[in-house]
Amino acid sequence: MRNNLCVAHRGFSGKAPENTLAAIRMALELPYVTWMEIDVQLTRDGVPVVIHDYSLDRTTNGRGKVKNMDWSHMRLLDAGGWKGRTFQGEGVPSLEEVLDLCKGRLRLNIELKNAGNLYPGIEKTVTALIASKGMQGEVVLTSFDPGTLLRCEEADPGIRRGLIYDSRWGDPAGRVRELGCTFLSIGFSRLTPGLARFLSGRGVGIMAWTVNKAKEMRRLADMHSDIMICTNRPDIWGETFLGK
Repeated sequence: MRNNLCVAHRGFSGKAPENTLAAIRMALELPYVTWMEIDVQLTRDGVPVVIHDYSLDRTTNGRGKVKNMDWSHMRLLDAGGWKGRTFQGEGVPSLEEVLDLCKGRLRLNIELKNAGNLYPGIEKTVTALIASKGMQGEVVLTSFDPGTLLRCEEADPGIRRGLIYDSRWGDPAGRVRELGCTFLSIGFSRLTPGLARFLSGRGVGIMAWTVNKAKEMRRLADMHSDIMICTNRPDIWGETFLGK
């Protein structure tokens, strides 16, 4: 197994509807997929659910905001039909369902979608659920929002935390250090050889997203062996590095 680990972005989202159990199962079928990135929000009644957009409109047949819908209603939505008839009826999974499916099989990069503390208490809810499954060592909690990352540390100092960074300016290494994080999730075009060397030398994990072309995967691998490659197309990762 090579060092530039394959991370399935929202599951095998290039071929299955993102952030669904179908996409996760498809990623699990590939033995070289060792990590998966998912997005988590809270329903109105406080259930952690796996969905990227703050709105239901793009990836489900529902309308409105995730935060305004109870789990009992959200679980009935179709989150797969937009990707094709094969996936009609695929639902929005709860985080608990995903944890149960992935435990001992895939490590998880869980992005908390909590801009401006949109979901008060999400950090405690998610860390408590992870702890109840005994999966603290199998996840990293990531966010663009520094406040969310600090609250994650307060909720459970034992769970790894990572900053998501996608700016052309600033000092991502400095921000990681200030927040006490040990992981950086960064848009692949923002990553430089110098930054990769610096972070790796200090034990900080690096994940580059979202990389769907073989040429870019090879470029990142040549840049540094520790860069994790997050992709919608883990099959292309396999073809590029393993000839599979």
